[in-house]
Amino acid sequence: MTYPFSALVGQERLTAALLLGAVDPRIGGVLVRGSKGSAKSTAVRGLAALLPDIATRAGCGYNCPPDHPAELCPTCEDAPVQHRPTPLVELPVGASEDRLIGSIDLERALTDRVRTFQPGLLARAHRGLLYVDEVNLLDDHLVDALLDAAAMGVNHIEREGVSARHPARFQLVGTMNPEEGELRPQLLDRFGLTVETAAPADASDRAEVVRRRLAHDGDPERFADRFADDERLLAERLVAARRLLDQVALTDAWLVKIAEVCAAFGVDGMRADIVTARTATALAAWDGRTDVTRADVREACLLALPHRRRRGPFDDPGIDEDELDRLLGDDEPEPPREGPDDDPDDGDDPDETGPTPSGPGDQGRPSEPQGTPRHGPAPQPSEADAPGERRDDLAPAPSGRVEAPTETPRSANLITAPQRRLGAAGRRSRGRSRRGAAVRARPLRAGETPRAADLAASPTLTAAAARSGPIQVGRADLRHYERSGKQGHLIVLCVDASGSMGARRRMGAVKGAVRALLFDAYQRRDLVSLVTFRGRDAETVLPPTAGVELAERRLAVLPTGGRTPLAAGLLRAADLVERHARRDPDRRPLLVAVTDGRANAGPDAVDEAHRAANLLAAKDVPGLVVDTESGFVRTGLAAELARHLAAPCVELDRFASGDLARTIRLATGR
Repeated sequence: MTYPFSALVGQERLTAALLLGAVDPRIGGVLVRGSKGSAKSTAVRGLAALLPDIATRAGCGYNCPPDHPAELCPTCEDAPVQHRPTPLVELPVGASEDRLIGSIDLERALTDRVRTFQPGLLARAHRGLLYVDEVNLLDDHLVDALLDAAAMGVNHIEREGVSARHPARFQLVGTMNPEEGELRPQLLDRFGLTVETAAPADASDRAEVVRRRLAHDGDPERFADRFADDERLLAERLVAARRLLDQVALTDAWLVKIAEVCAAFGVDGMRADIVTARTATALAAWDGRTDVTRADVREACLLALPHRRRRGPFDDPGIDEDELDRLLGDDEPEPPREGPDDDPDDGDDPDETGPTPSGPGDQGRPSEPQGTPRHGPAPQPSEADAPGERRDDLAPAPSGRVEAPTETPRSANLITAPQRRLGAAGRRSRGRSRRGAAVRARPLRAGETPRAADLAASPTLTAAAARSGPIQVGRADLRHYERSGKQGHLIVLCVDASGSMGARRRMGAVKGAVRALLFDAYQRRDLVSLVTFRGRDAETVLPPTAGVELAERRLAVLPTGGRTPLAAGLLRAADLVERHARRDPDRRPLLVAVTDGRANAGPDAVDEAHRAANLLAAKDVPGLVVDTESGFVRTGLAAELARHLAAPCVELDRFASGDLARTIRLATGR
């Protein structure tokens, strides 16, 4: 049994956003960002139980309104009208593209030898909710399909000999843990509202969460009865707000003020202005009013603008509430003048005769059940919680250590290593993938066993139907999809921490460049490992991990000084690559060596370093050398090392400044 929506504790901003999206689906859906165990999924599933039933035809697979059937719907002409719950369709992260948009009906193709369309999840979600848990982990080809449907309100299919289109208007609700990567900007902009969630910090609230959860798990029906009245009140209020929505008036003065706020915060595009205006009217309708107040506009800005503000990859989404209050002012805005001939000096002082201020205190509101959209602002993350920031009260770095810069680095140039062989799923290099988009169908090779998800149904049936008589599919008829997508990598950062790196200021620049690489790896779902060399040996500071924040912390207080055992660093990187390949053979490594190319840890140090570089090149490890040498006179040792690695060499200043071509292709791939 679903956990009651009104039983949630301490998630007022979350429940507010979900209810407003339900009041006006044109707002565009809700993105819920938060850590594990903060009731994201529980709230979304509880919302579906509050939504009113929809009218459609019996047996309809597209949730068509009774008077507007889809063109290809075979059941909507004569079937009786029925009411069914508003659909809540969950899109698994590992779903196939066929499952999302629909594909050929295999049963009819085999029995009747005709090609007909079988609807997918987008058809089921029409007029309902499409819920994507861990939406930031969704494969790019599924994101593309979602973007097309969300933008047009129509799902258009041209594949496997089937041409079809049907309405697909749904409220998109996504949940994500920001620690696992960010969303593509195109998909992020499709969410009308965003809200940050966290587990309650107050001990009494946390105890109440546990108390209610245990009570629900012990006796779900009794627990649901306990909150039945609150659930009924919320459902009735939701229906009333929907009916009132068209009567809510948003004045031109507030429209101008919303535009001023959006422009001041530097949001991209015009969708922010539209969503903020619709959210403000939905707030008024939820409160049972037909006029929009300053409190409505302020709350709408806090929900609609944070994820659209331009920010760095590790910057927390959010807007400055003090700046928002300054932009909105204390009074209702003055209406815009009617024409250009009006004298700005004519008329009375608006401060003396203008409309009286309105705000939350002007409306007498009765007590509201749990989960209503009128609450105080969500707590902002503390300075200590901000990623990439170091608390001021931490002890200074010991002597011989160089702190990494704390400002947000510039974006690193994109490093790719395209390849034709199968690779782990990710967001960096283009190549073959198990979950990418299908690019072609081919016959099976001798001894090959295809995955069921890769079976190309229509080409297989076409090959079998080419023979006369009943369709009998044999192995020779089977066709297998080859898929192409983005691959993830293991990025091995091999960093020179010896005395040859020169002044502390130079080492700070090196750490800034490596930090930019970490940001890039964070966004592209790569694994990262950090190897450093100094003195007479190399050290694996961080084994392969997806937690690039940990790599950044290890980098921040990295010891420096001593000789330069370059060969030891490269051999340690080669050993790390070999060990990881035994556990994860699909994930291809990328070596980024940050060094000036000097080696002085022995009489044959340079030759040993070149032999180690040749070993890595023989192992087909794509690499990049970031030359940290400075000054007018250059030795060219880093470029010589890059030649032995069969890798490009980039000067540190150019790499860190981002003035290279956007993509550095390390290898053509094999």
